[in-house]
Amino acid sequence: MILRSKPLLLGALVLIGTGFFLVFRTPALAPFRAPDSVVPQVAPEIPWERDEQVLEEKPKVLPTPITYDYLEVIDSCGAAHEGACVVARSGAGTTSPVVAKLRTGVVLRVRETVSVDGHDWYKVAFDDWVRYPERVTGDWYVSAKVVRPFRAVGNQEFIPGVSPATAKRIVVDRSSQMLYAYDGDTLFMEQSISTGLALSPTPRGKFTVYKKTPSRYMQGPLPGISDQYYDLPGVPWNLYFTLEGGVIHGAYWHNNFGKQWSHGCVNLPPSEAQKLYEWADVGTSVLVRD
Repeated sequence: MILRSKPLLLGALVLIGTGFFLVFRTPALAPFRAPDSVVPQVAPEIPWERDEQVLEEKPKVLPTPITYDYLEVIDSCGAAHEGACVVARSGAGTTSPVVAKLRTGVVLRVRETVSVDGHDWYKVAFDDWVRYPERVTGDWYVSAKVVRPFRAVGNQEFIPGVSPATAKRIVVDRSSQMLYAYDGDTLFMEQSISTGLALSPTPRGKFTVYKKTPSRYMQGPLPGISDQYYDLPGVPWNLYFTLEGGVIHGAYWHNNFGKQWSHGCVNLPPSEAQKLYEWADVGTSVLVRD
């Protein structure tokens, strides 16, 4: 028999038959139960009351449009840099080095206006996402005398269930290299275009204009789409219709409309692209067909 020393133990001698047992009783301890007989303790139910709060879902609304200052190059050199070009300089002033030649049709966002000797200069903003940021090596300043300033909403995006429905639609015909824009059954525009080359065709199918923006810096090569190098700041009047980068936009770097010429986008002359951009809503349907 093994005796364990416990504080405050009370002993009792119990006779059973011809033998006896020494029983220890510890008043402070609960009766022992085997592990498989443990009874879970459940908190008693306490009547209580609470205020019923009905949470009403707030109606979805379009975000407040944010406008920015832009500049448009309107009287400069042509697609092949023929003629005198409007230039961008590294600083505000004619003594600063030229960093870029800007062709007619370029649209750039303005960060701020700087005045030097009574002459205003626009500092260009390059704070949107750029695929190859190492190509933007410094600041650009453009003289206010040689461009058209304007203010416009920046990125506009389609929000399902929130953006207003529209009956407008755009048809891109790859075979005829033509674009048609309709409001219901009314023809708004009929225009020669340039769709993608054989190695980077404009995708066929039904799409929706899910984003529009006045200016975009476009660069190549595009992984998985095109290996060609290009660097095109200020691409104007962009209507995005595929998540892979399919865009209807103005093209200031060529005059080959009516022929395949792009890396998958739909090119229009900048002046016509602006008309289409201002007419089209986010949510406009786009059909690309042969």
